[in-house]
Amino acid sequence: MLRWRDLSLNARVGLVGAVFFVLFAYLGPLFSPHNPNEVLGNTWEPSSGKMLLGADSLGRDLLTRLMYGTRLSIELAGAATIISFLLGVTLGFTAAVLRGWFDQVMSRVVDLLMSIPTLIFALVLLSMMPRTGLVLVLVTAVLDSTRPFRLSRAVALDIAVQDFVEAARLRGERTRWIVTREILPNALTPLVAEFGLRFAFIMLFLSSLSFLGLGIQPPEQDLGRMIRDNREGIVYGISAALWPGAIIALLALSVNLVVDAILNRTTSLKGGRGG
Repeated sequence: MLRWRDLSLNARVGLVGAVFFVLFAYLGPLFSPHNPNEVLGNTWEPSSGKMLLGADSLGRDLLTRLMYGTRLSIELAGAATIISFLLGVTLGFTAAVLRGWFDQVMSRVVDLLMSIPTLIFALVLLSMMPRTGLVLVLVTAVLDSTRPFRLSRAVALDIAVQDFVEAARLRGERTRWIVTREILPNALTPLVAEFGLRFAFIMLFLSSLSFLGLGIQPPEQDLGRMIRDNREGIVYGISAALWPGAIIALLALSVNLVVDAILNRTTSLKGGRGG
């Protein structure tokens, strides 16, 4: 059983940071006395007892909007990352096991998608589609699934030639059984590490889309949208746009510290069993 004292300093910092932002996003609104869309004061009103971080560009409570914006950013990025990995890893493992025409077709399709700049491709697609949270998640997941596909295929190709996989084929096991029982357990370490990296990247990617005006639309707001709405205040020394940017950076850092700790522990455990 993993105990707190067994964790490294980086792991503790990352875990505390990740838990803090989750609690901030999901429990914070329960204690906030304000509605995120309620106008309470003047534009960029300074910090006061009523609004601890001051007001945004429309006079709304910045702290309350940060809570709701962080929650939506976590939900969108988490959903897009999960769908991206389910799609990419499934196709990558299947291509590595089946090989032949399926592997060739999927690899060429992925190469084609990766040859187009992801942000530009997403901007073109979203300009022709309704800008809802579901559409945003699906477009991001499909475009980002090329990375998990390439990684999972490369890892699975190395595992698929091992003796225990050949033995499973000789026993007549189905492709699904080989993928889920033989390949997946032995590929978890690099996939877990990649999951954390993709979560951070997708959060930045979704925030970029919102900043450019093709992401989440008002009255909803994620962290990227908050930066867009308050960006003009930076010229006047107003920090309203810096808070959501800081949350994006710190949350991405926290998640990656946790993932690194999991990766290091998994690697050490495998090494201990092998010895």
